[in-house]
Amino acid sequence: MNFANAFEQYWPFFALVLWFGYKWWNSRRVVALLPELKRKGALLIDVRSATEFASGNAPGTLNIPLQELGSRLAEIPKSTPVVLCCASGTRSGMAKLVLKKNGYQQVYNVGTWGKLLG
Repeated sequence: MNFANAFEQYWPFFALVLWFGYKWWNSRRVVALLPELKRKGALLIDVRSATEFASGNAPGTLNIPLQELGSRLAEIPKSTPVVLCCASGTRSGMAKLVLKKNGYQQVYNVGTWGKLLG
């Protein structure tokens, strides 16, 4: 089996590996930027459900569940960096897309909310 045949057969696996690799790399990048973002007054938003948030959260985070984000944009200033988190990084990734689509420029997805604890 040559590479082209292997890629054709296993491309979903390769795509999944690349996706998780990107999430890992991006999360580490945002964690490294956190001290500077916090100095700039970043707003930390956890997009998990209210129940999930109540069971544990990082101090200083605002809970805006993903399904409420569109109706609560007025609570998020466009002039401030926004750092998003959730349980796995997937919902916060979707939230980042929503904010970018609505004109927010400084939006960062840290991934899991626990990364804001360090």
